[in-house]
Amino acid sequence: MTKSRALFNLPDLEAVTGVAQRFEAARSTEAALERADLAEILRLVPGQRAVCRGHVDGRACIWRIFLSGQEAAATREWDELQRIWPEMNTGLYRVCEPLYHCAEHGMIAVEELPGTPLLQLLWKAPVQDRAQWLDPAAQWLRCYTESTESWRPSGHDGWLQRAARGARKQPFAALRSLEMDILQQLERLASRLDGVEWRVAISHGDYHPNNLIARQDSLTGIDTGGSARTPIYKDIARFLMHMGRRGMIPSGQRYLGVDRVGLNAFADRFCMSNTERQVILPFMLGVEALIRVETPALSGSRIRRARRMSAALLKDLQAL
Repeated sequence: MTKSRALFNLPDLEAVTGVAQRFEAARSTEAALERADLAEILRLVPGQRAVCRGHVDGRACIWRIFLSGQEAAATREWDELQRIWPEMNTGLYRVCEPLYHCAEHGMIAVEELPGTPLLQLLWKAPVQDRAQWLDPAAQWLRCYTESTESWRPSGHDGWLQRAARGARKQPFAALRSLEMDILQQLERLASRLDGVEWRVAISHGDYHPNNLIARQDSLTGIDTGGSARTPIYKDIARFLMHMGRRGMIPSGQRYLGVDRVGLNAFADRFCMSNTERQVILPFMLGVEALIRVETPALSGSRIRRARRMSAALLKDLQAL
């Protein structure tokens, strides 16, 4: 097995050793792994999974190794990649190619992609060039969801409860005060969702800009392990709020705490009705703002940006 310095520079050496042992155990029983290697651990979530660079059958790949007790997650992710790969394996909007699955050892391999994670690209890009990526991001998500979209009675009560739990956990007093006011606005919007249907689909599940790899004018989605049938608005809110709470507003126009041009791009690509645009999407943006609770370890600048985002969201929710 090829080993890089990164493999040994992680703080939890016992966990790193466990990942290496799991990989070698799979190699000892799987003939298809004879030409496979594990070169570098990119990310390690102790007790859950490791993301590693390596090779399988002569191809550069990214290994996703699910640790003890998490093996079923590998099968779920593999099955979802098998479902979506025939639909999104060519053109400007793709998913990464699935290469190998070992159910017994909880491992999958996908192609290693050239390119740059989208949020990284946006920070590096000239300000005037950033907004051009908003509509392609909306197109990528519509490609992912369109074949499985359907309408169901809105499950807004469950989402409202999640938002309330998140607001109560907020450790920063100034943010918590804003979020309790946001929660009141969500309760008001929720009353307008009684008896309303909203769209659901098999969605990405963790659709933030760094799970899109940009290369020239193409976008390739990665990390689809959280895919499930959920309201389409949840992934849209995740994408826009991930940028908004970090102060990334590519067009320079903010609405509901996020990029106005991006919000309109998603609404247009999904051909949203007035109810979706004016009630459901604002509701889900508020939910996303509250369920992503800031941690005490975040920098002061991150907290200030989050407060600005929440204040802008509250102001526009009150005006709806």
